[in-house]
Amino acid sequence: MREAMAAVAYEPGGDFTVEPITVDEPRAGEVLVRIEGVGLCHTDLVFRDQLAPFALPGVLGHEGAGVIEAVGEGVSGLAVGDKVVIGFSSCGACPRCAEHLPSYCQNFVPLNYAGMRLEDGSTAYAKDGARVTSHFFGQSSFSALTVTRAVNIVKVGETSAPLELLGPLGCGFQTGAGGVMRSLACPAGSSLAVFGGGPVGLAAVMGGVIQGCTTIVLVEPVAARRAIALELGATHVIDPADAPDLAAALREIVPAGLDFAFDTTGIPAVIEGGLAALGSHGAIGLVGVPSRADAAISVNIAALMTPGHRIIGIIEGDSDPQQFIPELLAHHAAGRFPFDRLIRTFPLVEINAAIAAQARGECIKVVLVP
Repeated sequence: MREAMAAVAYEPGGDFTVEPITVDEPRAGEVLVRIEGVGLCHTDLVFRDQLAPFALPGVLGHEGAGVIEAVGEGVSGLAVGDKVVIGFSSCGACPRCAEHLPSYCQNFVPLNYAGMRLEDGSTAYAKDGARVTSHFFGQSSFSALTVTRAVNIVKVGETSAPLELLGPLGCGFQTGAGGVMRSLACPAGSSLAVFGGGPVGLAAVMGGVIQGCTTIVLVEPVAARRAIALELGATHVIDPADAPDLAAALREIVPAGLDFAFDTTGIPAVIEGGLAALGSHGAIGLVGVPSRADAAISVNIAALMTPGHRIIGIIEGDSDPQQFIPELLAHHAAGRFPFDRLIRTFPLVEINAAIAAQARGECIKVVLVP
């Protein structure tokens, strides 16, 4: 057992408590990683607040990057000292995993949300001998040390961005970029509207630039985020306060309708506006987590069928982290995916202040440094 500082969630909506916990040594098939930086994602707060079930007390965090400290029995291809990004968990054996679509793994929910090792129900963390839930998205990386399955690890070499900033490539940035580059596979010359200019939405804008989209529209209420979107390659921005009829505003830019739309907000009215702005055979991809579990959109069946509109649910950008994270790092090195421009770092001990700053719109993407 080892000791590490971690941000522990004890109650829905409550502040995180940063305190020492004990961490298991890695078991067979696992590795122990010293976390250099971990992204703060809205999904962490969704589970802390029990909008989705995760046993408390527990350690969240699912965008970790760091250095391997110890390797469990049977692990090959990884060694102490390797620099790594930690991805989500998948079984590697089901039909979707065989298709290199691990985010649609048939065992995704238990592997990522159960908060324990599925083999025996144990957790990797404890506090004063009491159980602390672990293995969130396979990692629970709001901790200076984390235990994860070796198959979740993406090894990285020397990169053009500091290791502490790479963790969000394992979720938020690959979701946005992958949603455009993989799920929607926007071809060169196509039009794209992105709803929400947070880290996922701005990664989608950068993905649209990489794909060669000629019209990229960001819909976002925060002026600073609209400004950086234009710097990153968006051709148009819309303040929703100036566009009570979102579909009409989008059709002023693309009269024939959009080829693609990408929603990061989870707001039904925004999704419906995007759907109404699609052109013939257009598609809208959905990655935003709604604020209510029963949130729904209204769809006219005939209006969907006649132009061949498509509504696509997307998890993790349809990416295979082992392939896509190195691809994004190559784009960063070439200046095409400057994700580090979106990041502001905070010490892990300031996690509650970081959450508040992000909620106020003072930063786009928080990375916590233990």
